[in-house]
Amino acid sequence: MRQRKDIPAELKWDFTHLFADREAWEKECSECEKMIETLPTLKGTLGVSSKSLYEAYEKLYEIDEKFSKVADYAFFARVIDGGDTAALEMTDRVRNVGVKFGMNTSFMEPELMAIPEERLAEFLRDEKLSAKYGHIIEDATRLRDHVLDEKSESIIARFRKITDTANDIFKTFTNVELKFPPVKDENGEDRELTAGTFGSFRESRDKNVRDSAFKAMFGTYGKYTNTFAAIYGNSVKKDNLMAALRGFGSARAASLARSNVPETVYDSLIKAVRGAIPSMDKYLELRRKVMGLDKIDVYDLYTPMVPDVDYPMTYENAKKLVLGATAPLGKDYTEVIRRAFDENWVDVYETPGKESGAFSAGVYGVHPFVKLNFASTLDDAFTLAHELGHSMHSYLSSKTQDYANHNYSLLVAEVASTCNEVLLTKYLLSTEKDPARKAYILNHFLEGFRTTIFRQTLFAEFEYQAHKMEQEGTPLTSQALCDLYGDLEKTYYRNAEFREEIRYEWSYIPHFYRPFYVYQYATGFSSAVAIATHILETGDASDYLRFLSTGGSDYPINELKIAGVDLTTPAVVENAMTVFDETIDELAGLLLK
Repeated sequence: MRQRKDIPAELKWDFTHLFADREAWEKECSECEKMIETLPTLKGTLGVSSKSLYEAYEKLYEIDEKFSKVADYAFFARVIDGGDTAALEMTDRVRNVGVKFGMNTSFMEPELMAIPEERLAEFLRDEKLSAKYGHIIEDATRLRDHVLDEKSESIIARFRKITDTANDIFKTFTNVELKFPPVKDENGEDRELTAGTFGSFRESRDKNVRDSAFKAMFGTYGKYTNTFAAIYGNSVKKDNLMAALRGFGSARAASLARSNVPETVYDSLIKAVRGAIPSMDKYLELRRKVMGLDKIDVYDLYTPMVPDVDYPMTYENAKKLVLGATAPLGKDYTEVIRRAFDENWVDVYETPGKESGAFSAGVYGVHPFVKLNFASTLDDAFTLAHELGHSMHSYLSSKTQDYANHNYSLLVAEVASTCNEVLLTKYLLSTEKDPARKAYILNHFLEGFRTTIFRQTLFAEFEYQAHKMEQEGTPLTSQALCDLYGDLEKTYYRNAEFREEIRYEWSYIPHFYRPFYVYQYATGFSSAVAIATHILETGDASDYLRFLSTGGSDYPINELKIAGVDLTTPAVVENAMTVFDETIDELAGLLLK
């Protein structure tokens, strides 16, 4: 691993795009604090006139835009080096300022709700107000019945300091204190098992290695299952309590209401995926045959079916592949991607202290920042395509929308990224002549369906049932949660041999501490498959590009309809399941000749 100073400048972020130096950041942060302290002067003005309401929103979003840039700078610095004391100090300061921001704006929603509907409707006839803030006001007031009085909102704002306690405990316990026994590798030598190395063990060609790693990982989690049940159970209680305080029928209803997503979208996803379980049966049987196994085990699901192929991937080659794959989206689209490569939007390689994984974060008025840990594999090329999909969504929304309306909803957040992955898959399949490589790519595509639609839907069903159990008075004991998760595993992967240790896997999933989030991976993947297929079949990406430019100017369900996707019907997920089934047959045709 190279030191950060040894990485060429063109392959690292340039923080001067945000602030010239730390001193400039300090000045802006202090300015934000001062501006935040003036927000209470707006109290009592929102309902006076359309002009006063407009001016209140102008001040709020002026501060928010400045503060988001301050927060991003601190966040990026910590991401690059988690041991950087200065970065940690900046992060802590941002957190404290953020709490003050929340407290000093806690009066706004209750005061907005107190404006009589007829008077608010009159305000919105003011074109200046309605053009910029009409959707924001409508979005806030549609939840009028769930906003509390000012004192209660202020109390809830204060409680935000501790509402993430369960998540914090989970992270500390799993990342710092939880230790695993060593696992013997393919050569019979002991190797350290960590959350990071578990993936490589799970993908091993040696069944004994996979078996040992599976037992060591989830067997260890199983030893502490009562502790994890207490941690997760309290997180669920918090979700249900907050939903009840705001008058929602359930935590799921409260979560989906924030994006105005009907609960039927969640239910129809589960129904459609359960309806495709016969296709999963077929996929697992193909896996069993190709891998030469008497039976397929739950720990055999992550090993590539196709033996490793020679697929070297330099960063330069990955860039060329992404540009070729996204060509159907038009010259303007690919030109922005070239800018990302040429103008330090991408931090490419792993360095000491750099956070693992990858992301894209848009900064309004600047540009998106993409973090990679590029390791020269085909997966890294897909990661680059994925993150640049996020970047283009952020870039086009920021270019088209004002700050108040630029930020898109979580429901659509994974659509652009996954669409790029599907386009890259199709591009590779259309240009690849080697049957082994083509099979490798198809296997990668199928794993996207399994891990992003089937697995995330299983997770979605688990957290829905867990919250429902707690709400109905069923204690979330270790036994109850393990039984629930085990039953879902038996349902979704009924062709796989059930192992006792898989019952503990729920305690390993960090996403459960961000309630009712994971279902959006599945709907996003399904939407992306539909969009990419349409673009490649028609050559017309105009509606999709229009969708990418909408930001948060409308409800996500409506925005997706611009791109031809209607998640209020089961057709989108059902069509994705059809593609999954057809791709299984295509891969079987290559591997079972």
